[in-house]
Amino acid sequence: MSKIKVAVIGCGSIAIHRHVPEYAANLNVELVAFCDLNKEVAQNLADQYGVTNVFSSHNELLANVEVDAVSVCTQNVDHAQVSIDAANAGCHVLCEKPMATSIEDAEKMIEASKSNQVKLMIGHNQRLMPPHVKAKEILASGKIGKPLTFKTTFGHGGADSWSIQGKDTWFLKKDKAFVGAMGDLGVHKIDLIRWLFDDEVVEVAAFVETLHKDSDVDDNATTLLRMENGALGTMAASWTYYKGEDNTTTIYGENGVLEIHDDPHVQVIVKLLMVQLSVILLVQLQQMKLVVKLRVV
Repeated sequence: MSKIKVAVIGCGSIAIHRHVPEYAANLNVELVAFCDLNKEVAQNLADQYGVTNVFSSHNELLANVEVDAVSVCTQNVDHAQVSIDAANAGCHVLCEKPMATSIEDAEKMIEASKSNQVKLMIGHNQRLMPPHVKAKEILASGKIGKPLTFKTTFGHGGADSWSIQGKDTWFLKKDKAFVGAMGDLGVHKIDLIRWLFDDEVVEVAAFVETLHKDSDVDDNATTLLRMENGALGTMAASWTYYKGEDNTTTIYGENGVLEIHDDPHVQVIVKLLMVQLSVILLVQLQQMKLVVKLRVV
């Protein structure tokens, strides 16, 4: 089997710490090119991973290198155009979230992937986390009954705390990021809830504010969501959880509670109602009595 030739467009922190090392560790992948508006940043990655093709223009990359797939890790406002150009060049596309800065651009991305018969995937990796996969299995089993309400949050100290640009990061600039914590973290958790419930959001109310960062995009968002199945819940996204990351979800059902923690040792907890446990225990006792009676006879 020939290796998949992958190019990474946008060589900031998410590429450095997630996309590139994971491609490099995959035996089915060959990294063939790096691109960044700051060519020196792309060159640093190329030197580290032994890649010779380095560009500051994604169109030049697509025109000059044989590529099967690309990771789009650019500033948010460029996600759509770079993804469309890559699809038109016949490349499969893994695009970082948020998908685009308008519904129209998102629809154009989908159309480009369909018309060129390539795959388009948005990096909603919360669906792939083992505790979330297990939580979906539990919900599907019906153990906690119909979900009634939920609360979910994703927060940390902000993009300026881990970006290679520090406090000068494009994440804090509206003309490059378009949205802040809501687009960086909130999209993850709303997508997660939709996936866990296999349901869509039909009504939204929200506070989306800049409370503390020196930025013209939001650093906090708190939303109230109504799902199509009737469940109600809250989603909070924050760049001001300075003490540490919080990536947790709690779902309250008819028969119990499902908790998803970010503790590496205890990740998923199911708490069933005592009434349900009592019924199970009663059935077991009745079965034991039945056995005893049969033995007496």
